[in-house]
Amino acid sequence: MTPIDYAIFIAYLIGTLAIGFVFFSRNKTSSDMFAAGGHSPWWVSGLSGFMTLKSAGTFVVWGGLAYQMGVVAIAIVTCIGLSGLLVGRFVAGYWRRLGISTPAEFIEFRFGPSAVQFYTWSMMAIRTLSSGVALYAVAVMLVTLIPLPEGNPLRDPVTGNLSLTVAIIAFAAIIIVYTVSGGLWAVLMTDILQFVVLQLAVLFIIPLLFFALKDAPQVTLPTGFFVPFSEQYTLWFLAGWVLVHFFVIGAEWAFAQRFLCVPTERDARWAAYLFGGLYLISPTIWLMPSLMYRMIDPSANPEQAYILASQFVLPTGMLGLMMAALFSATASAISGQINVFAGVFSEQFYRRLFAPAATDKQMVWAGRVSMFLLGLLLLGVALAVPLMGGAQQIVLTLTGLLLGPLLAPTVFGLVSKRIGLRDVFITAGTSFAVGVFLKFGLKAFGGPFMPAAEWVRLNPRMVDVLVGAVLPTIILSLAHFTRKSTSAGWAETQRRYDTYTPSQASTAGEGSAATTVTWISLGATGLVVLSLIFINSTDQVALAIFGLILMALSIAIWARARKTRPLAA
Repeated sequence: MTPIDYAIFIAYLIGTLAIGFVFFSRNKTSSDMFAAGGHSPWWVSGLSGFMTLKSAGTFVVWGGLAYQMGVVAIAIVTCIGLSGLLVGRFVAGYWRRLGISTPAEFIEFRFGPSAVQFYTWSMMAIRTLSSGVALYAVAVMLVTLIPLPEGNPLRDPVTGNLSLTVAIIAFAAIIIVYTVSGGLWAVLMTDILQFVVLQLAVLFIIPLLFFALKDAPQVTLPTGFFVPFSEQYTLWFLAGWVLVHFFVIGAEWAFAQRFLCVPTERDARWAAYLFGGLYLISPTIWLMPSLMYRMIDPSANPEQAYILASQFVLPTGMLGLMMAALFSATASAISGQINVFAGVFSEQFYRRLFAPAATDKQMVWAGRVSMFLLGLLLLGVALAVPLMGGAQQIVLTLTGLLLGPLLAPTVFGLVSKRIGLRDVFITAGTSFAVGVFLKFGLKAFGGPFMPAAEWVRLNPRMVDVLVGAVLPTIILSLAHFTRKSTSAGWAETQRRYDTYTPSQASTAGEGSAATTVTWISLGATGLVVLSLIFINSTDQVALAIFGLILMALSIAIWARARKTRPLAA
């Protein structure tokens, strides 16, 4: 990167921290800290949920798969959009009708305190791993761009670039500071900024790569590169992937939190619909650069394909903006996880075990301490990712094999009066045991089991979705249709559904804050892009068009907000 790229990247990081400090004073209660007081506009929650599942890991893991295998990677990620739409239709509204601040509250009265302990520790372990992968991924992309001279204390002697450890520590520190300062409001507002910058930066790179392909030598691509299925990622796998993410989006606490922080049940559904709609469109945009770069350089490191494609075509300054966008996506995903688990710790552990009479101020500070400690844990995991098999293997196994069995009982528990604590442990225990047996134990029997063991070896991803999505669905469906008794926690769940009332508080101030962040981020980014015209001798037309579009969008949103402000008041 050039000095201009560094300047833009650093300015963006400073802006991210500033948002956290701006919303510092807004957090006066634990509800403000972890549920935005129930006042988040639906479109803010939808965008935030969308960004929560998106990180630099998207570009390292799925971008790497797109570089290696082609369009099948786009098909896999697009499945998440279908899952989001299904959650909007069947699940999201139930969360808002509960009238709670954190998903752990529902787990406790629906399944009992032991379930809270089980979910807290198991989900925290899984999401700490996945968030660590995301932090590792963005650091990998950054160090690729920063060569350092010999003798520099920050230099990795093996690669000659910035040390990966230094990059991970620096990024973790920034994420921890703004999440601890601003709570869920900071997460929501930075998600808007991140959505704007990342989507537009990715859109900018595609036409530049398209023109670069005209001058690139012809490259032989793998068979089926433009086919949305493969021998390992079949149509059945994609169907299972939709089911896995139906449970993930419908029940994982970071996403459930987005359905809790809006004013009404309808807002929760629309937040999920926005999430799903964006995921139907965006994967093609995100992964196209990695896919196109395979046609330019077929020998690149797949994990670095996306950032190398950016480096190949972007003019001076835009690479820094792209790196800022990738960091922003990662920060969104990680901060959302830190916030939700800190909420659980402060409410379910600090208040109940140590300070039953804690004041709102004490609860806010307990949440901030929890966020800080979780951030340190996450940092340790990110540093250990290379020792655990790499980013792609960790993400695919965690998502496909482990999340479904944990989260499926929660989705069923929202709508079925017959699902209870026993089903939580039966579903998770059976699925985990079957998964371990198929992955590691089947081949030990030998003889007639060898054909099955060989099929498992050749189809690891299909095994993941069968064990992680299909098996939990079968177990819970059998429990629902064969059991006649009502579980102990259903009475409280039904009472809350029956007494649900939409929030009566005005959301004009919160909507105004979100709109302000949006038009300012668009306008500032547009000015930066337009200023790059004067320091680049090429791509000036593209920069001018891109910058003017950003400025036009910023002015339009500002004018709309100003026109509707008196009505909102």
